[in-house]
Amino acid sequence: MQENRSTCPYCGVGCGVIIQSDGDTITGVRGDPHHPANFGRLCTKGSTLHLTASRPVTLQTRLLQPQLRPQRGQAAHPIDWDAALNTAAQRFAATIDRHGPDAVGFYLSGQLLTEDYYVFNKLAKGLIGTNNIDTNSRLCMSSAVAGYKATLGADAPPACYDDLAHAQCLFIAGSNTAWAHPIVFRRIEDARAANPAMKIIVADPRRTDTAAMADLFLPLLPGSDVMLFNAMLHVMLREGWVDQGYIARHTSGFADLQAVVQDCTPERAAAVCGLPPQDIATAARWFAGVEGIAEGGPRRPTLSLYCQGLNQSTSGTAKNAALIHLHLACGQIGQPGAGPFSLTGQPNAMGGREVGGLANLLPAHRDMANPDHRAEVARLWGVESVPARSGKTAVEMFQAAADGEIKALWIACTNPAQSLPDQTTVRRALQRAEFVVVQEAFATTATAQYADLLLPATTWGEKTGTVTNSERRISRVRAAVAAPGGARHDWQIALALAQRLERHLRPGQPTLFPYTGDTAQACAEAIWNEHRETTRGRDLDITGLTWAALEADGPQQWPYPSGARAGRARLYADGVFPTPDGRARFVPAAWQPLSEPPSARYPFSLTTGRLRDQWHGMSRTGTLGQLFGHASEPALQMHPQDLPRLQLAAGDLAHVTSARGSIIAPVQADDTLAPGQVFMAMHWGGEYLGGRSSMGRPLAGVNALTTPAFCPGSKQPELKHAAVKVLKAELPWTLLAMAWLPEDEALAAREALAALMPELPFAHCVPFSGAAPAAGPARTGVLLRGAAHEAPPPALLARIEHLLHLDGPGTLRYADRRRAQHRAARLQRQADGRTTLDALLLAGNGSAGGWLRTLLQEELPVQTYGRLLLLPTQQPPVAVPARGKRVCVCLNVTDTDITERLGQCQGSPAERLAQLQGALRCGTQCGSCVPELKRMVQAAVAGIGTTAVQAA
Repeated sequence: MQENRSTCPYCGVGCGVIIQSDGDTITGVRGDPHHPANFGRLCTKGSTLHLTASRPVTLQTRLLQPQLRPQRGQAAHPIDWDAALNTAAQRFAATIDRHGPDAVGFYLSGQLLTEDYYVFNKLAKGLIGTNNIDTNSRLCMSSAVAGYKATLGADAPPACYDDLAHAQCLFIAGSNTAWAHPIVFRRIEDARAANPAMKIIVADPRRTDTAAMADLFLPLLPGSDVMLFNAMLHVMLREGWVDQGYIARHTSGFADLQAVVQDCTPERAAAVCGLPPQDIATAARWFAGVEGIAEGGPRRPTLSLYCQGLNQSTSGTAKNAALIHLHLACGQIGQPGAGPFSLTGQPNAMGGREVGGLANLLPAHRDMANPDHRAEVARLWGVESVPARSGKTAVEMFQAAADGEIKALWIACTNPAQSLPDQTTVRRALQRAEFVVVQEAFATTATAQYADLLLPATTWGEKTGTVTNSERRISRVRAAVAAPGGARHDWQIALALAQRLERHLRPGQPTLFPYTGDTAQACAEAIWNEHRETTRGRDLDITGLTWAALEADGPQQWPYPSGARAGRARLYADGVFPTPDGRARFVPAAWQPLSEPPSARYPFSLTTGRLRDQWHGMSRTGTLGQLFGHASEPALQMHPQDLPRLQLAAGDLAHVTSARGSIIAPVQADDTLAPGQVFMAMHWGGEYLGGRSSMGRPLAGVNALTTPAFCPGSKQPELKHAAVKVLKAELPWTLLAMAWLPEDEALAAREALAALMPELPFAHCVPFSGAAPAAGPARTGVLLRGAAHEAPPPALLARIEHLLHLDGPGTLRYADRRRAQHRAARLQRQADGRTTLDALLLAGNGSAGGWLRTLLQEELPVQTYGRLLLLPTQQPPVAVPARGKRVCVCLNVTDTDITERLGQCQGSPAERLAQLQGALRCGTQCGSCVPELKRMVQAAVAGIGTTAVQAA
């Protein structure tokens, strides 16, 4: 058994992990108790990393050797690496020769390592001579970048995680931290426990698990953030709560901002934001830090946390700047517990920005538009020049490909056919581009289906390099096992392409990529050392940091210049900012309405966000049935008042349509939303939620609906909001098929079933799990649900039965063609003598079977049912004890278990929570379910039951 320290590949918290491995198989993972980001804690996603990286899973989902597709629409066939790289280099070189360097584009990922990013950036801008290189970090953090640069002068979050323990007021805007950054939320819980007087304000259109902790919840209307922040500043000015001395000494432009906010009264903001004026005033008082402070005394420090609710907007830069203005106006920056702290969405979005891996940036936070910066980079790289014109950003790049302007696309470690907005345009771009390379670890992504050339890359547990988290902390990523099959490191693939292109573009000249070493780690370190040198004298100077220091001293924050003994925890404590005059800047921006407000045609506001236990497009988390326990199937969440008005009931299917596309999804009542608002998780792409349109085209998941409109300053698209209409879907023929399958077959069966989804107007396909890991290995199952106007051809049902092993002689069957009923069930005799349901298929007009799903998934005995299992009835012949929805996926504890136990608990909410956890142990592993447990406890104390607080 081997152990290696590394870093989690999910969100920007940057948790340290210890990977356990045996030979070529990762067998376990636990939090690193010495890593300063998490001190041993992990969320549900991080704590199950080993289950998504085990060899049986790997061999089913991984891309293991290069594959070339001779023609679009044909199957790809394996080729060797030399042939693959030579083909790629020849096609890119030919495109550059015919159409110029801007006819190619590179689209990368915030999940790449810094070393991967650096080589790709130098390849595009230094060798090819194009700035058409952007990443999915554009969808994540570019508004935060633009906001920081506009106000503070540099893309540098000035706060750190330790500030959570010092803050007296925590202002959370546009972030469901409890689900998106669970380990940060654990630290918030710790801070609140240590300091019950700390005020927490949450601004969010939905009453999330994060909002449940708030002392003041501000359910503002989508897109109204700038008005809220300007109104808070208006109150601060009116009441004399701003720090005029700090403003005079350390800032510029405040007079212009005053002119903008003078009309932003709480009363006017109330109309725009949908909030009570007194709540806006209270938020301003708490934020200013003057609550309970004697005149002239030190302010109570305020820390703000924010994420995609601010960033993913056509006014994202203005939202970020308006929030930072509040910190500057009150001097709430640079001190323990104070500052504007953007929470990074991806594990290395920060590292990508550090190396300049965006279309408008150069290494070490240099600006593309600055000729001195371009000259510095050209000198560092040893080239005559770097291109001056900003490249195409994410949305622009795919629009350019759809328009025929970009001819060749190289996509690495990201899935734009799921994650980008306006999927109709994205998929047209992938189809029209003359040559598409997808460099990917997983063969199952939607984008992989569009690739002319597929290149297998390494992933978590196999890579070596560095990442930077939200608090500017650089951590090592280490390999625990060898790469499977022919997979190569991302930087190795980029380097191999660069070396081939150099022969064509720079014949006879010295290489721009002199990264050599006896091992992959030595080469990666050489890349990092070159990156380190580009930072000399810059705001993120790390010239004093080495890999040896990271090994000896652990993860370190930047800046870490030569001669330093440690990184800097907080920035701007001296009030000096990286601007020409050393002053922070107020950059006034008035509130602008949504780019796509609700209308008579599209009356609902759709917002998107994360699920607690899933990550992005689910190419990794979606392989594990356990992580579907909390949210088992896709759903469109709506306020309960809106359902009857549309003649909908919970579970009904609905068409959800925007100006760009349409999907079908089940509806779910959710009173955490305001009437007129709907919500759907961002993870549900075409790989898991599909079907076909009335025009016969495959449906593309939730991002078929979202808008490509973007912020003019950051070019970040408004993924968070779209105007939609919701109509009941009349699809009387329904299908439910599910089965337990051997672990080495389950994922392959899911992929095969998912490939059938376009044959129905509506379908979704997900894995599910059985017994909790604590009771032994969890069983793996697959579920397919579908609906249609009429019964599909029998061949489709036959294929589904074959994949679920329902075509054998031991299967019970019932068929009634006249009533369009087709039902099948396979039983299994267990070692303890029980007979359980092992697989089922229920199809027909009005076909029901929720109770049969319960029998199968809970592995309840069925020997007394006989052929009653095949009856097309809405109700079970006897009561079936459903265990309910899983709340704690670590220990398989359901809401039913919790409700029953809470009936026996007494005392204060804290005492009842302790009793609950003592009895069921829920929330004692990763802690991701603790916010929901607290809501259920509060509901029990209030005597309202749990149905009103089931917000998932």
